[in-house]
Amino acid sequence: MKNTIKIILPLLCIGLFGFNKPPKKATVTFKASGACSMCKDRIENALDKPGISKAKWEKTTQSVTITYNPRKLEEIQLHNLIAIAGHDTEKVKALDKAYQELPDCCKYRDGKVCDD
Repeated sequence: MKNTIKIILPLLCIGLFGFNKPPKKATVTFKASGACSMCKDRIENALDKPGISKAKWEKTTQSVTITYNPRKLEEIQLHNLIAIAGHDTEKVKALDKAYQELPDCCKYRDGKVCDD
């Protein structure tokens, strides 16, 4: 009986705790507002952080696709990084101060559209 417990208990612990870790890699896509190639650069540069392996913003869809390590970052942190750079996401609005510091052609809230 003791030998059975010695075998089953570690397996039970592995079953309960070993498989609950998030994956090392996840990809999310969500809305992120911008107007031009400078916005694209700013959004993608804001996401150039440890734990993020890839970030691509698309002007036509106003969305960003990010591949990241959910063991190091939560999705809301990705939204916050973009908002800090002055761009609204579907979950976090950029502070007005950060938005006002954007170049004039990047003022997406004002309906600016660049030709680039």
